[in-house]
Amino acid sequence: MRQPTARAAEIFRRYEDIRHRLPRADFPTRSHSIEHLEDLADEIDVFFLDAFGVLNVGDSPVPGAVERLRALTDLGKQIFVITNGASYGAANVLEKYRSFGFDFAPHQVISSRNTARAALMTFASQMIWGVVAMPTAGLDEIDAKTVLLLDDPETYDEVDGVLFLSSAEWTPARQILLTRSLQKKPRPVLVGNPDLVAPREYGLSLEPGYYAHELADETGINPQFFGKPFASIFTYGLAQPALKEIPKHRVAMVGDTLHTDILGGAAAGIRTVLITDHGLLKDENIPELIASSGIVPDFISRTT
Repeated sequence: MRQPTARAAEIFRRYEDIRHRLPRADFPTRSHSIEHLEDLADEIDVFFLDAFGVLNVGDSPVPGAVERLRALTDLGKQIFVITNGASYGAANVLEKYRSFGFDFAPHQVISSRNTARAALMTFASQMIWGVVAMPTAGLDEIDAKTVLLLDDPETYDEVDGVLFLSSAEWTPARQILLTRSLQKKPRPVLVGNPDLVAPREYGLSLEPGYYAHELADETGINPQFFGKPFASIFTYGLAQPALKEIPKHRVAMVGDTLHTDILGGAAAGIRTVLITDHGLLKDENIPELIASSGIVPDFISRTT
C-alpha cells in the first residue's frame, strides 16, 4: 500500500500552523555554510544524526553517507542516530541500517519509539492501548496491553488510550473512526513519531504527526509527542554515559527539517546542521524558509 503524499511547501505551512504546539528555542543570528560534516571536525565531537534525509531516503542510503560516518569515527567522533521512526522494534531498525552499510551498535540508535514505550509505564497497567501500526510492528516488545486499530469501529471505542507508531497502513476511513471515537470519549493519545512527513523515493509520505495534529484540531485533545523536536528524546540522548564530559556546544543535531531537527536541537541547547540536498527541503528556497520561520541552523550543509 503506497501512503498518501504531500508537497514540501504545503508541509512547511502546516508546520507553521501547529507551531504553538512545538517547543520554543533560541537561534543564532546567521548560519555558516559547509560542504559536509567533516568540515566540522574541529568544532563538534558528537553528531546526533536524523535518519530520513540524512542517512537514507526511503530504502536507499544517501550517497557518500556511509563513508562520511566512517571518516568521522576514525577521527574519534561519536555518532548517534536520533530517529522519529517508530514503526519497528530495535532489532529491525538495526538490521535496516546495516543493510544500507552503516555499522551501528545498538546503543547508537535512539528511537522515539523507545521514549514512547517508557511513557506507557506512567499509566495504569490495566489500560488497553489501541495501537496504530502495522501487524509486523513488534508489539510484543511493548510492556502494555495492546490491540491494533484496524477497521472495526467497536475496537476504537473499547480502548483506554491510543499509541500512534506508524501510518504506513493508516487510511482516511480509519482516521475518521478514531476522530469520532475520541470526540465521543476523550482519552490519552501518545505519538511515537511527531513527523508530519518523511522523504521517500516516490515523494513525502504522511507520518503519524500529520494525523495526530489533525486529531488535536478536530477533538481538542492534546497528544503527547515523543521524538524530535520534543525534549524527551534529546534528554535521553544527552544522558548517554559517553557524553558526560562533553559540553553541549560540542554536540550537533544534523537533520533535513527546520521544525523537527533544527528546532529540537536548538531547544535542547545543542548546535544544529541543516542538510539541504536529500530530504524534506530539497529544491526549496532555504533562505526564504529560514527567514519566514525564524528557525536558523548553526550550519547549512549540502550533504551529510
